Amino acid sequence: MKIGFIGLGNMGHHMARNLASAGHEVTGFDLAAPCPEGVAKADSAAAVATGADVVVTMLPNGAILKSVASEIIPAMPAGAVLCDCSTVDVESARDVADNAKAAGLMAVDAPVSGGIGGADAGTLTFMAGGDDTAFKKVAELFDIMGQKAVHCGEAGAGQAAKICNNMILGITMAGTCEAFALADKLGLDRQKMFDVVSTSSGYSWTMNAYCPAPGVGPQSPADNDYKPGFAAELMLKDLRLSQQAAVSADADTPMGERATELYSTFVEDEDGLGRDFSAMLPRFEKRGRS
Repeated sequence: MKIGFIGLGNMGHHMARNLASAGHEVTGFDLAAPCPEGVAKADSAAAVATGADVVVTMLPNGAILKSVASEIIPAMPAGAVLCDCSTVDVESARDVADNAKAAGLMAVDAPVSGGIGGADAGTLTFMAGGDDTAFKKVAELFDIMGQKAVHCGEAGAGQAAKICNNMILGITMAGTCEAFALADKLGLDRQKMFDVVSTSSGYSWTMNAYCPAPGVGPQSPADNDYKPGFAAELMLKDLRLSQQAAVSADADTPMGERATELYSTFVEDEDGLGRDFSAMLPRFEKRGRS
């Protein structure tokens, strides 16, 4: 396929490179980041979209997505697919899909899970929204960039799945960090804590695959001074999206709300900015009950 890729930051860089390595003709554009090896550089977003079979976007937020979409939709040929892999609000995803459809295009919202490591290794999980025809057209690209793609429903369903998933992730990581800090204060060895919880009812991804305690469990950002695999400020962004969605859907999410408050304090008032979201553990270590 002829693929345009817009947004070549920490995630998009690896995703575009993997598409090019698989033999697709990939042209990229980013305001600051360089193109990876094998990806041709374009001078504008519109130039990327011209003649493309698929345009993939990986952008910071819904406002930027809508701005970029307004530039590229007029340049895309009829029948092409706009595949947005950003994590944005559901309303923005649906607006972009509606605009693409009105222009004779197809659209898929397909946010990802797996972080920078997954983007590099091509093991991301895609949560996709859009019609069947659009999903089938980009499914082979998901197979290159990831290990799994789930078609969640119509436009916006991918974003809904991602928001719900990451609300669980933020809540679970906060709880995992709290538990380790409590275990420390009770004099329990961290390895023993891991050995028990990882094989019993406290089992979770944040414990077993991404343990926030250095030197315990598989390698994780905790073993690299909490340099981000998934930055705390990105978790805060996703938690805020979850609460925005909860308000619009009239959903009661007290745990999601509390996790949002915790990460807001951690990122904006403490030392969480630029650290991995699991760095909540040293935060709790230093705190007593207040």
